[in-house]
Amino acid sequence: MPKKDAIEIIYQDADILVINKPTGLSVTKDRSRDEELLPVLLEQLNTSATEDTEDTENSEVDENKSKACPERSEWIQNLKSKIGLLLVHRLDKETSGVMILAKNKDAQRQFSSYFTKGQIKKTYLALVAGAVTQDEGTIDAPIGSNRKDPRFMAIDFGKRGKKAVTNWRLLADFGNAALVAVSPITGRTHQIRVHLPSMGMPLAIDPLYGNSEGLMLSSFKTNYRLGKWQEEKPLIERLTLHAYQIELPPSAKDHSHPLSALGVMAMPPNQQPATIFVAKLDKKFAATIKMLAKHNSRGLAAFKNPDILAAILDGKPL
Repeated sequence: MPKKDAIEIIYQDADILVINKPTGLSVTKDRSRDEELLPVLLEQLNTSATEDTEDTENSEVDENKSKACPERSEWIQNLKSKIGLLLVHRLDKETSGVMILAKNKDAQRQFSSYFTKGQIKKTYLALVAGAVTQDEGTIDAPIGSNRKDPRFMAIDFGKRGKKAVTNWRLLADFGNAALVAVSPITGRTHQIRVHLPSMGMPLAIDPLYGNSEGLMLSSFKTNYRLGKWQEEKPLIERLTLHAYQIELPPSAKDHSHPLSALGVMAMPPNQQPATIFVAKLDKKFAATIKMLAKHNSRGLAAFKNPDILAAILDGKPL
């Protein structure tokens, strides 16, 4: 896969791989013929492993490292021949953001248990439509599959509904739109996409549950004007929901592999601490937030915390 399309690797060690999943990439097979996450990611990792191995074979420095640490050479060869990835949790196809994948069965069991027991804190960024009248809240409403169409989920206080709890807090009020941090306590399908509309805070764009039209600058910029023969293009057209942050429980072991110190698993300069993983917004989502911050009637005063915009754009933990 071309580098410009490569899936961002946030962190990896011998047990887990943490990625920033792009929007539109399905975690499991669906009815479309679109690409799936695991095959795309495995191809990317195998290609990277092959390139790293070739570089190692042509480097005297790496050769000396291999002699000093024979396990390193064996590990590289194993990585090159086969990289196994196992799902721990899921994101909707249209939702972007941070995901943890396991590299072995033990890690899959461990991290699946964390999610099942609610020991991992997840924080999403949601751009919602309409006025938000409170600073924070908790939505406690059971969710079940829609009786008429199984593609949809719905709030269901009957026997079919399963307990679902979502905490949320307002980050910025732009007037006719708002940025909200959402932390689902339970993990029901489409939980955020069902809970937020029930409180009058539908996602600004959600083709399945609400608005399918792109967000236009003219809808919130005062005195917006187009030049002659120009056609306005949406700032963003995708689902306005991003899995921003995952925080591991204190009981999680320190995920740092000794081989990383030798350059085999070199991390980006802005690597997150091992207990909190942050996935930065994609360019269009980030640009949309910046435009909303710039052109709403209150400017940066729309943010509850003056530092929150810079933190989000820099990919810092909330």
